[in-house]
Amino acid sequence: MSVSPLNPVPRARARVVLLSGPSGSGKSSLAESTGLPVLQLDDFYKDGDDPTLPTLPDGSATDWDSPLAWHREQAVGAIRQLVEHGRAEVPVYSIPDNGCVGTRTLDLAGASAFIAEGIFAAEIVAQCAAEGLLGDAICLRNRPTTTAWRRLRRDVREGRKSLPVLLRRGWRLMRAERGIVARQISLGSYACARPEAERRVRDVVERPALTAV
Repeated sequence: MSVSPLNPVPRARARVVLLSGPSGSGKSSLAESTGLPVLQLDDFYKDGDDPTLPTLPDGSATDWDSPLAWHREQAVGAIRQLVEHGRAEVPVYSIPDNGCVGTRTLDLAGASAFIAEGIFAAEIVAQCAAEGLLGDAICLRNRPTTTAWRRLRRDVREGRKSLPVLLRRGWRLMRAERGIVARQISLGSYACARPEAERRVRDVVERPALTAV
């Protein structure tokens, strides 16, 4: 078959599954268990010396749980590149270092879907849907006490911040968790526990491939 600019060969397009949920809800563990390529949306955090970083209401510290602490358009741009071209150059962020420490190439290697996970994933559901990029949007939900314990163990293990900072943040997030989930639902994410989330991811993978020219 001859190929010309007027009759290009269709190519497969990937779908993104936006996986949100409170910090510590198990997003990274779920994403890795699917076997799909994973885009870590937390890698799009702003550097710690960025003057546009938001602060907590009392001004005592940076509010790392605010969407304003995140490069939204850069994250959407990476998703767009992955959907349309199957690969993207993405940042590598170090929480202990408070900044980007390099980049890496994420290659989908022909996968029909990939996971983009992070606490701000719900913030871009509408934009990804409007651009035809979205496969599904899921908010991983647990009991607040379960999430808090998982978050503390992870943050201590990874040395993310000092223990007093982690405890203060953990208490604040546990009290706010139901509101966090409600907001992510209002932005278009479907809230569920891990077993249902796994089923929804499989459904995306099993759909007929999208094509583009």
